[in-house]
Amino acid sequence: MIPARYASTRFPAKLMQLLGNKTVIRHTYDNTVRTGLFNQVIVVTDSQIIYDEIVKNGGEAVMSRKTHESGSDRIAEAVENLDTDIVVNVQGDEPFVQKEPLKKLLDVFTGDTTGQVQVASLMQVIKDKKNIEDPNYVKVAVDLQMNSLFFSRSVIPYPRDPSLPVNYYEHIGVYAFRKHALMKFTRWPVTALEASEKIECLRYLEHGISLKMVLTEYMGIEIDTPEDLQQAIKKLG
Repeated sequence: MIPARYASTRFPAKLMQLLGNKTVIRHTYDNTVRTGLFNQVIVVTDSQIIYDEIVKNGGEAVMSRKTHESGSDRIAEAVENLDTDIVVNVQGDEPFVQKEPLKKLLDVFTGDTTGQVQVASLMQVIKDKKNIEDPNYVKVAVDLQMNSLFFSRSVIPYPRDPSLPVNYYEHIGVYAFRKHALMKFTRWPVTALEASEKIECLRYLEHGISLKMVLTEYMGIEIDTPEDLQQAIKKLG
């Protein structure tokens, strides 16, 4: 499922911006389909413009209500009546989405014979001090089994002793859920930590559900700002 909201605070209509000869949302959709990992790929949108863009080019899309707290809530509305076990959320502004990270995410569930993993997500190592301190980069701290301990826009862990080596991980907003976990998420109200940080997966942590984090090396450029789009155009060209 690809949640695709037309409005965006930092970059309105970003999903309909041209990247080469296709819009950002079509790159995301086409590249997700091209992985061959999914039996169905659907764009879930509140916008007739985005809906038409996908459908007229042979893709599958559904309309959702405009009033959703998060992309997960938007997806839950679309999958409520679908007969499925695992749902993957690929953000609409990830035009360079690749097969390998998504396969790693799905492998978490195929290797989970006990059904303990409810939610999984991606992360990558960040080394640039500027990015580590940037609140637009959501950081995640994990335990020794790669389960999430906390997500924050602040620097976690805090380098109280800068001489000690420590990895900093950026959370990449690509999720995989068991359907029943996703439906539970949408019935819970927004929690205090989630509201404070504006990070939706904190709702899972506040209800005692850790996310299994999967380390990936590269997910491409996420289109959040006009500057990101220019970077993506350069990468494509």
